[in-house]
Amino acid sequence: MASVSFLSTPPSSIGFFRKRCLGMTSGPRRGLSTKAMATDTSNLSVLVTGAGGRTGQIAYKKLKERPEYTARGLVRTEESKNKIGGADDVFVGDIRNIESISHAFQGIDALIILTSAVPKMKPGFDPSKGGRPDFYFEDGSYPEQVDWIGQKNQIDTAKEIGVKQIVLVGSMGGTDVNHPLNSIGNGNILVWKRKAEQYLADSGVPYTIIRAGGLQDKDGGIRELLVGKDDELLKTDTRTIARADVAEVCIQALQHEEAKNKAFDLASKPEGEGTPTTDFRSLFSQINTCF
Repeated sequence: MASVSFLSTPPSSIGFFRKRCLGMTSGPRRGLSTKAMATDTSNLSVLVTGAGGRTGQIAYKKLKERPEYTARGLVRTEESKNKIGGADDVFVGDIRNIESISHAFQGIDALIILTSAVPKMKPGFDPSKGGRPDFYFEDGSYPEQVDWIGQKNQIDTAKEIGVKQIVLVGSMGGTDVNHPLNSIGNGNILVWKRKAEQYLADSGVPYTIIRAGGLQDKDGGIRELLVGKDDELLKTDTRTIARADVAEVCIQALQHEEAKNKAFDLASKPEGEGTPTTDFRSLFSQINTCF
């Protein structure tokens, strides 16, 4: 692996992150019709990184099923490639090593980042005895290396080739440096995710940052989706979302100008409550935050 320089400690406060909107506007500009704000996605080549993960697999498959897209996937191992079909459009590379992923980016128009550090449970936990399991991150796979350095490498590579848009999926909870997720494996995962989000927002590349709630392995397209900001949704009873819905929102963000240069929290109402979301332009138009 190529050597990289890591920060010795994460930022001490989430107040470290501040988005400068640089005059960015959201929603239709004066003189443009709503219809004109739809993005032309015909023959759009889209790379999904983390395509071997549970959400990444769904996003990659959805793109493959839609003729207006040319889908690519990036996974870390040959095993992961074979798990999702082993097609020639799935590339193997290590996001922590920028040289190993550049081949997957050549010729793409858009990037969907679905990579994330994943903690492992320490052996010996017995649920029958109560308590909570302990987790750890494998050497070289800490959030600083995966969620910061790895995502920075992806953003830099995409910017260099001139992609039209980057969609980055993060997590709610990032406004609270003391969030329990940060204590898992002493990884400060939300802090490093937030740092990558800030880097993307300041990159100059059109972006959409989706901070998903608790991810569920359920069918998508059957719930009313909710957007928010600054972790407000965490204070409600609607704090979860199906992975399939996250994948769909990633793809829809490529189709609507209303989603560009925005960052938002994403959750859903329980199945059976509200009306399933089908108008994504209206959903994105509710968002007025760029970070």
